[in-house]
This record gives sequence, structure tokens and C-alpha cells, in this order.
Amino acid sequence: MAATERSQLRTYYRTELGTAWHGDAAEMLRRLEPGSVQAIITSPPFALRRKKRYGNRPESEYVPWFMSFVDLFRRVLRDNGSLVIELGGAWLPGEPVRSIYHFELLVELVRRGGFHLAEEFYWYNRAKIPSPAQWVTVDRVRVKDAVNVIWWLGKTERPKASNRNVLKPYGAHMEKLLRTGYNRGRRPSGWNVRHQFARDNGGAIPSNLIEVANTSSRGDYHSYCAEQGVELHPARFPREVPEFFIKFLTDPGDLVVDPFGGSNMTGAIAEELQRRWVCSELRGEYLRGSIGRFRNATGLRVYGARASATASGGDGQRRRGHAQAAPPRRAGDVLFVKERTSLVRRSVG
Repeated sequence: MAATERSQLRTYYRTELGTAWHGDAAEMLRRLEPGSVQAIITSPPFALRRKKRYGNRPESEYVPWFMSFVDLFRRVLRDNGSLVIELGGAWLPGEPVRSIYHFELLVELVRRGGFHLAEEFYWYNRAKIPSPAQWVTVDRVRVKDAVNVIWWLGKTERPKASNRNVLKPYGAHMEKLLRTGYNRGRRPSGWNVRHQFARDNGGAIPSNLIEVANTSSRGDYHSYCAEQGVELHPARFPREVPEFFIKFLTDPGDLVVDPFGGSNMTGAIAEELQRRWVCSELRGEYLRGSIGRFRNATGLRVYGARASATASGGDGQRRRGHAQAAPPRRAGDVLFVKERTSLVRRSVG
């Protein structure tokens, strides 16, 4: 949905740290305070050849559609804030030729949107299924596409970041070198290895390649969806992707936003890491399933008659959305209440 379109925006659920909104991303962004967001971390619908259930724009419309949100992104981001966009590749119809929509979007975000490319990242999904089948497994003229791009852009040239927050454990060889010392001196490559190379900095600086398989089929989200008979979101990204960027680009207490929330993985990781969060999603069934990621979150409240009737199995009064006295709560229980305007306004203030 373009930023010029309007739809009713309702609180779907909230915790002490965040709020999930059901409705248009542009409407949600308009309600946020200017300069309040440290990072927008999102995986929007891709420009794929085939229409998906979660809604996706064709390649010819994709860049104008996404650019319609850019002024809103800039409005809510802090001056040292970041925009992180994970995008999958696509193929042109009928030919083994790749689309360049994600590169065109990057160019537009920099040249027309006023963002600065801090660094490009890549998510390597080693378990990805070979596709398109015609070109990869039948004609055998292409190889498996297993890498998605992740554009990290800053509102200014120096967005807040610290790679000390995402250090990786040293490998066995590096551990040995730290114990025994380096063979110092100039290398054929021209590098001069000095004594600083033997300093233990608590871990290795990661590269811009995030390698993780997206094969999870168990956990709170899956079990909750199965219990409630809710459809799983078909295009979830693994926790390691938002986790890396939330740690890298934000501190506890900062506000993280995902305008295309899906199953709200970004919000769930932000909650775990003590960041405040806001997400929006057009399809209520995906938000309903995402409640499973927050069953143990402090202060979880779910709003709306339809959500409470389906997920709680409550009596007729709850199905009509009327608040009533809550029974004693246990760890992991979900509290369903009626939406109140004052809560909606306070949750994004």
C-alpha cells in the first residue's frame, strides 16, 4: 500500500516495550514522533514474478511504491539513525535473466531519497531450495540463488554503530596465534603486521556476509500457530538477521521500527534485547500468529474482539470485545483487552 493510501490503524497487541499495529505502514509512521527512531529494520515484500499471499508489487511498480515511504522514514529517524532493508532477488518472466530492481531501489534511496549507503550486506541461506526450477534443475543453465541483499543506509554519513557489539568468537587458529604470537613484519601483499595484531579484543570483527540457514520449524511461533490454527507467514527471515543489526546499530532503550512486520521477528528480537519497538502489518492473520513470539513478554495485551475470541476461546462477552475481570495469570498467559484510544496514543508517544 502506498504512502498516499489510507487504512484504519488499530493496535493489535502491545507489551511494555512495544506495539504491533494492524494497518497501513504509512499511517503508523505518521503517528511516530519526529526523530524518535534509531533504526528501521525491515524485510518488505519482494518484487517477485508470482503474486504471493502476503502481497507484493510487480517489478515495474516496486521502486515508486517503496520510495513513497522515504519521506516518512527520514521524518521519524534520528539524525544518526539507520535504515536496513533485506531484499530477495527476482527473475524476469520467461528468461534466465535477473531483475535489477533491488539495485535500482538502492540508487534511488541514495540519489533521490537523500540516504547514505553505509555498507552493503548479504544473507547467505545455505539451505535455500534451487529455483527457478526451469533454469536451475531442468535446463541447468543457472545455479542456486542463495543470497539476499541487505542495504544498510544512514540518514547521515555517520549512523550510530559499534562492531564491538557483534564480535564473533575467535577461531582455533587465531586463539593459537594469540597464545604463541605473530610472525611480525611486512607481507608480500604490502601489509605490515605489527604487535597490535596480537591483541585480544574479545572476538573477531564479523564480515558483511551473514551465513544462516532459514530452516526453523519449531519454537514458540510455530507451536502457537499450530495451537490456534493460524497460517504461518510464508516468508519469514531468521532471527540472526534482525538480531545482528539491532545489536550493531542500537542500544537498550532505543526504538526499532519494522513497517512491514509480517510475523514480527524484528519486534520479538528487539523485545529480547530490551529495545523499544513498533511494527505494522496489513494482514491481521500474520499478526495473530506473531502473538506466539511474545507469550512470555512482560505486560502482553492483545486488543480487539476478533483476536480475543479466536486466540483465547473466551465467552461471548470477550468475543464482543468487552473488557471483563481477568482470571489469575500464569507465566505465558495472554491478556486480552478492549482497545482504548489513550493506550494507542501513549504507545507511540
